[in-house]
This record gives sequence, C-alpha cells and structure tokens, in this order.
Amino acid sequence: MWTICKKELADHFSSTRFLILFCLILMVALVSTYMVATNIRQVLEGVSKPSNVFLLLFTTEGKFFSLVQFIAFFGPLLGIIMGFDAINRERQHRTLAKLVSQPIFRDAVINGKFLAGVITVSIALVSMMLLLTGMGLITVGVVPGWEEIGRLFVYLIVSIAYVSFWLGLAILFSILFRSLATSALAAVALWIFFSFFMGFASDLVADALSPVRNPRDPEEVVANQRVSDAASLVSPAVLYSKATSTILDPYRRSRGSVMIVGLLEKLSMERFQSPLPLDQSILVVWPYLTLLAALTLICFGLSYVIFMRQEIRSV
Repeated sequence: MWTICKKELADHFSSTRFLILFCLILMVALVSTYMVATNIRQVLEGVSKPSNVFLLLFTTEGKFFSLVQFIAFFGPLLGIIMGFDAINRERQHRTLAKLVSQPIFRDAVINGKFLAGVITVSIALVSMMLLLTGMGLITVGVVPGWEEIGRLFVYLIVSIAYVSFWLGLAILFSILFRSLATSALAAVALWIFFSFFMGFASDLVADALSPVRNPRDPEEVVANQRVSDAASLVSPAVLYSKATSTILDPYRRSRGSVMIVGLLEKLSMERFQSPLPLDQSILVVWPYLTLLAALTLICFGLSYVIFMRQEIRSV
C-alpha cells in the first residue's frame, strides 16, 4: 500500500493540472485575504488590545467572498481533480490487471490511491493556511492567541475531511465509469448541484412539507425554515459551511438560522456576549462534523466494496 501511495504522490505533485489548480486557488485566496487584512488593519487603528481579530481574516468577506466560502465552493475541485481518473485511467492504460497480478493485495491499490490523495490534500491545505497566516501576521500585526490557533487547527481538520469526501466520490465514479470524461462530469455535476442549487432544492422541499400560509405567523416561518435546513444537510457543502462558520466565530451560539426568542432570552443574550470556548463551539456543531465524517467514510466504503467485487482480468 505504501509503495502505491508513494507512486501516486509522485504523480500528483508532478501533475500539471494539479499544480495549475492549486496555484489558482492559492492566488485567489492570497488576494482575498490581503484585501480583508488591509481593511481590518485600517479598522483597528487606535485599538489597544483587540480580541478574536485574527479569525476575521478567514470569515470576513472581501470584494466577493471570504476564505471559508471560497474553500467551501472550490476546495472540492482539488479532490475531484485527483480522483476522477484513479481507477479508469489504469484500465485504459491496461496496467490495472498487471498491477494486481503482482504480489499486491487488491485492497492495497484502492487504499494507497485514497491515502495518497488525502496526504496531497493535507499538504496543500496546510501550506495554504500557513501562507495566509503569515501574511495576516505581517499585514494586520495581531498575534493570534492559543484559542484562535486551536480553532484554526480544527478548521483545517474539517477542511481536509471535506475535500476528502469529494476525493472519495471522484474515486467512486472512476470505478463505476470506464470513461474519464464521464467520471469527471458526474463528479462536477454533483459538485455544482450541492454547492449552488441545494438551497433551491431545500426550499422546494420545505414549501411542500411545511408551507407558509400566513407570512405573519412566526411559527410557520420557523417550521418552514427548519425543514429547509434539515433538507439542506444532505449537501456536504452545507455541512462544511455551517460547521466552519461556527468554529471560526466564537460568538455564534446556535446551529439554527432562524429562532423564536422571548424577552428574557433576548435580554440574556444581550447581557452575556462573551465568546464561547473552543470545546463548546465544537459541541454546537458536533452533529455536522459527525455527518460530514460519515459521508466521507460511506463514500470511500462504497468505492472499496465495488472495487473489490469488480472483475479485472476481463479488462
């Protein structure tokens, strides 16, 4: 498995398409973060001891979007690029049968390819985070505390799991389809649907199951929104966005987007506006993290089972 993993790592880092895509993502992230950092530095002039400012580099929107939104939308392309031809490329080159004819277990092939993709994603995201953090230190001039470093570390782990889901999905399509173009188009189509059209689909489901007959009735509005939120959890992009936005925002205390708040609750929320500790923020989004990890494992598990049952000698 490690031999195949090393070979796949060499292929990934020498691949022109991976280098071009990573450089493009890094360039856009650097430009967006620099613009946000410049605005934050201007706002912080005259402030002696700002708190939880460093996290704003990753959550504040620049001209177009924040870094969290950018990774949520375009991070899956890294996983798709590395996985859409993982197996069917071997079939087209007639090397898969020769590979499994060697003293190599069949599961070592799929495990090595997936592990190499996860390592490549981890190296790419860690290097990008370190570059953005260093640029933020130079531009803003605020040193992050241990609480902020811990939140960034958790955010990095969640981002790796999120991109790994799309890597496993792309590998699954490379097993199901023999054509490289078909597997790539299937993965990209799901990415477009989950990232851009899931909101419309969840609203349609909410209107069908819990319609709002009286817009002035807050209970109907909240019920409709809750059904829409529950339906949108099918999308890993939604799970990732909601989880990371809460982890990187210590002042966010709820998973819901719409809540009915009484007078006493409102006074309590206005009176106690201290940030949540990291462990409490993780507990708030723990269902999202569990669902995202489950989707990643299920996707790779399906790839594993289908690949182990496929006939290779006839290829």
